[in-house]
Amino acid sequence: MKNAEKIQIEMNRLGSRGKPFVFLMDFLMENPLIFFAETSPKKLQWQTPAKSFVSNSGKKPILEYWNTFPVAFSEYKKGFDLVQQHIHNGDTYLLNFTQPTQVETNLSLDEIFQISEAPYKILFPTKFVCFSPEPFVKIENGQISAFPMKGTIDAGTKNAEELILSDSKELAEHNTIVDLIRNDLSLAAENVQVEKFRYLERIRTSNKDLWQVSSKITGDLPENYPSKIGDILFSMLPAGSISGAPKNKTLEIIREAENYERGFYTGIFGVFDGKNLDSCVLIRYLENQNGRLVYKSGGGITFMSKAETEYEEMLKKVYVPIG
Repeated sequence: MKNAEKIQIEMNRLGSRGKPFVFLMDFLMENPLIFFAETSPKKLQWQTPAKSFVSNSGKKPILEYWNTFPVAFSEYKKGFDLVQQHIHNGDTYLLNFTQPTQVETNLSLDEIFQISEAPYKILFPTKFVCFSPEPFVKIENGQISAFPMKGTIDAGTKNAEELILSDSKELAEHNTIVDLIRNDLSLAAENVQVEKFRYLERIRTSNKDLWQVSSKITGDLPENYPSKIGDILFSMLPAGSISGAPKNKTLEIIREAENYERGFYTGIFGVFDGKNLDSCVLIRYLENQNGRLVYKSGGGITFMSKAETEYEEMLKKVYVPIG
């Protein structure tokens, strides 16, 4: 039995007994992990809008420098062109294309975790830090909600809110993801509907403010959903917003075009309290690779995408959200 299958069964078992747990899923679900409430913060620290498990820290450090070394545009364009080739062949119509950016900073992963501000923060000591603005799914009193996030613009741009909401490429991309997530929720829930469509959230970063576009989709779970909590989560992974559509073929193309390992980047973190669940997508993510810091970022590619624009969006997402 594969590790993912074991974790899925364990989640169902714990859910049926109302036992709380915390989990991490990597992008390809090859190394999922479960942690428990009594787990030491030395193994995992985390914070959600409602709960946290963080060790006490002293004075907050200061970000003195943040230098980035992204892949060259020429290298990025090779992957982008391959994605476009598959799009024009009809193999995919939306693909989240990402690349790594090397970062040099005066701060450690632990220190970045301390100073960053985001709805969801996760520190896997010596491995990665994540400060995600994007919820994956929430379950409250039997209702499941998803919050796909697609569309980013510099908040300092003139008429930024109007521009992002009227952009035809961004609208098409967002529509595709909303349809995909709605279908994913329908695998586990009934009465699935788009409750809020394309609302804006402002995100503060170390460089500039950004507007991010999201939607909210909801559905009703059966009464026995805790005993199937693992099945529900695994049926929707990887998250549609960071893979694409159609999902299975798009995942094949991602592996071919990106030419690097995402690991836990674009995976899932979540907290289950025995009844309710909160989780996020692991984006805005900085990883330690043998002492070298690597930030992973990207964006959705459609037939209307331009390489230069998508490359710039990828770079805009390489930041630390400092309040």
